[in-house]
Amino acid sequence: MDFSKRSAAEEYMDDPNLDMESYRKAYLDINRCNALLGGTSMTLKAIKHLIKNHPKDSYTIYDMGCGDGHLLRELAKALGETNIKLDLVGFDLRDDVLQLAKDASRPYTSISFKKGNILHLNDIPNCDIVLCTLTMHHFKEKDILGFVKKFSELARVGTIINDLERSKLAYFLFKVFSLFFIRSAIAKRDGLISISKGFRKLELERLATNLKNVHHSITWKWAFRYLWVMTPIQPN
Repeated sequence: MDFSKRSAAEEYMDDPNLDMESYRKAYLDINRCNALLGGTSMTLKAIKHLIKNHPKDSYTIYDMGCGDGHLLRELAKALGETNIKLDLVGFDLRDDVLQLAKDASRPYTSISFKKGNILHLNDIPNCDIVLCTLTMHHFKEKDILGFVKKFSELARVGTIINDLERSKLAYFLFKVFSLFFIRSAIAKRDGLISISKGFRKLELERLATNLKNVHHSITWKWAFRYLWVMTPIQPN
């Protein structure tokens, strides 16, 4: 496989005809993978860092491409013992996936979900923090630039993007990992495709140069992730 450029292969989870039970099983595996390999904790740590540097009594946080809402539930638990008021909103395009998210999130009064196309984020109020985890690699670069620019305009405090590094080593190690920790055939196949559609740091930096009035931090994290944090540059 050629890892010099991003793959254009389609993932099963992008199939509009995929049934809800397949989605449910795949998300169980994805959430387990994120927990074991630190993807979720990495994002939570970045959120807490933004909150620490921009202290407020309340935060509105958007999760773009929220899937089954796992990250928002983990965030609600992580900040549940603080005095911070949270308004956590997940956006996704599929009605059945949003239903999975709603069903799993019923105990959390701070979480809500809305149907929304990441490519057409019009008429959405500003928020404090925008999250986008393992979603960006599903799109072509020309589309990515459009919605990332919109993220930076929506977020008063900052934007956190967590996505995959494209590399042979990551691809091979995921094959081994999936033998033991991934049960769904869809998650096994899509995980490999996702890596082949991931990013190199220079590609992310090239995207960042097109976004003005924003400070960028793009760092490699274990396991084969890039954490891209954008914060608005305050006028003098």
